[in-house]
Amino acid sequence: MVPAVAKDLVTTITHAVKDAPPFMLAGYFLLSLFVLSQGFYLFIYTVAPTPRDILRSETTYKHIDDNGSISSSKPLPYWKSAYDQRKRTAREKGQLEDGIIGIEDAEVFMSLVVPAFNEENRLGIMLKEAVDYLQKEYGKDKPDSTANGSLGRRPKGAQQQNGHVASANGTAKNPPTGWEVLIISDGSKDKTVDTALDFARSLGTESAGLIRVTSLVENRGKGGAVTHGMRHVRGKYAVFADADGASKFEDLGKLLREVQKIEDKDGRGMAVGSRAHLVGSEEVVKRSFLRNLLMHSFHLLLWMLTPPATAAIRDTQCGFKLVSRPALPYIIPYMHSESWIFDVEMLMLAEAATIPVAEVPIGWHEVQGSKLNVLWDSLGMAWGLFVLRAAWAMGVYNRT
Repeated sequence: MVPAVAKDLVTTITHAVKDAPPFMLAGYFLLSLFVLSQGFYLFIYTVAPTPRDILRSETTYKHIDDNGSISSSKPLPYWKSAYDQRKRTAREKGQLEDGIIGIEDAEVFMSLVVPAFNEENRLGIMLKEAVDYLQKEYGKDKPDSTANGSLGRRPKGAQQQNGHVASANGTAKNPPTGWEVLIISDGSKDKTVDTALDFARSLGTESAGLIRVTSLVENRGKGGAVTHGMRHVRGKYAVFADADGASKFEDLGKLLREVQKIEDKDGRGMAVGSRAHLVGSEEVVKRSFLRNLLMHSFHLLLWMLTPPATAAIRDTQCGFKLVSRPALPYIIPYMHSESWIFDVEMLMLAEAATIPVAEVPIGWHEVQGSKLNVLWDSLGMAWGLFVLRAAWAMGVYNRT
């Protein structure tokens, strides 16, 4: 009985289609496309991640004071507040392009953001390597360090083309010096915060205060922690690095030199550390077949789903990236992804804003204690990439 009814229904529909005038068929087709597209938009709108609101306590930090004690909570500087005010003023004057707004002055030369989730066992080792290098190259007594780069590398007249760029990058007469470290404890349940503050105390009064520790009440994910830290940097340049110390930190000098070569007239530039040159190395070859298969599959997805400049980056996921201060307002306020896939969104935003990006080979080694579940996190990254690309392409995410 049921097959007969179905057969009759198919026959009826077939005759109706044959008898329908062409303009009606076209209308049905267009209506179907519209309904499907709206349904897909609603689906993406529903599943696209939206960062949770920032809590008041998460906009504060603690450090070691001159007496060697843990300070009370102090407000973090927030460059976007001043930027938004300048943007409102520019709009009132009819100047709507971000390029003429600029960003407030840098207070130090280099900011390091370290996202840390339950990293009490690995954080101290990483901080020792990082701070030794930062102090050697960017300490207050090292304003002429070659690693700091030369302000003279910028094309002649470039600093004058944007009234705020010179102040954001420092001026030739008074360039910013020094460094800072922002450790973002991403809802850690262990002694990550204590480890960071104990390390700061071990530096002595001269450098202890340069280590600032912020605690997120709930885990946001690596991307959320990095974005949070980047909102509060004071540096002319800001770099983020994983707490496991897998990246060779002294290669920061390479990133800096490369980004200074490509900075545009507004001082915008980004350098990404890359492990692509290690693909054929013994360390990578020894990985499991599944891990290497998933790595190559993810690269294929990137090539298929991301815009050209982002797709050309051979290693998007290396946790060692440097951004110049004038580039921050074009990237950080528009970040949505807080998971492992945030690096790709950062690169896509840089590409959309025509920010020059350099991929720089760095030293890297495997570190025990990774929290990455190779299979499930790889599948999650693939899904996250699909949703991310669809959300930006369909207008679910935008720059308003």
